[in-house]
Amino acid sequence: MPKNKGKGGKNRKRGKNEADDEKRELIFKEDGQEYAQVLRMLGNGRCEAMCIDGSKRLCHIRGKMHKKVWIAAGDIILVGLRDYQDDKADVILKYMPDEARLLKAYGELPENTRLNEGIAAGIDDDDDGGADDYIEFEDEDIDKI
Repeated sequence: MPKNKGKGGKNRKRGKNEADDEKRELIFKEDGQEYAQVLRMLGNGRCEAMCIDGSKRLCHIRGKMHKKVWIAAGDIILVGLRDYQDDKADVILKYMPDEARLLKAYGELPENTRLNEGIAAGIDDDDDGGADDYIEFEDEDIDKI
């Protein structure tokens, strides 16, 4: 029988619930970085994101965030642009919903950016609450039929 030479089992790998980043400092973009919104997750630590500058990029989630920070479609992220590949980027940071609202309030994100909702949920939300889904008939209209 082999000796156990590891440092522990799966509970050690799972780690403690580190909720110490609840109130972290808001990080703004620097040169070589850009804000983006996740369009869809592709698997294998990658996602497709629409950057604020208008280009769609394939983003790679860095190893420090890989199984610790969960990214979903519609999230606002900070990506590092690559000098040698314009259509690819690296995810540096995921903004919490309140941080994304602050970025929008500071004018870092454009006003037409939809926050805290999936991309599929915001396709047909332009009408005024579905008020024209039902047709109301007056009594005279029914009598004419």
